[in-house]
Amino acid sequence: MKKSKRILALIGAILLVCLYGSTLIFAFVDHSASSGLLKASIAATILLPVLMYAYTLVYWLSQKNHHDDPGQDD
Repeated sequence: MKKSKRILALIGAILLVCLYGSTLIFAFVDHSASSGLLKASIAATILLPVLMYAYTLVYWLSQKNHHDDPGQDD
């Protein structure tokens, strides 16, 4: 389980670095489509960490509730 968490965290970090890079590139490129791509990249840069945090929080809370339930036999 720890190995899969590390792999997912690495994928998330790589994705964020790619988003930051694409945001920088789209900010300097003067093309008709770059404005829309820049807005999408900025939105994804903000939303991705928020969604990752929400997923982690829900997972943590579900695991905490699962282990605290005395009626469950694992």
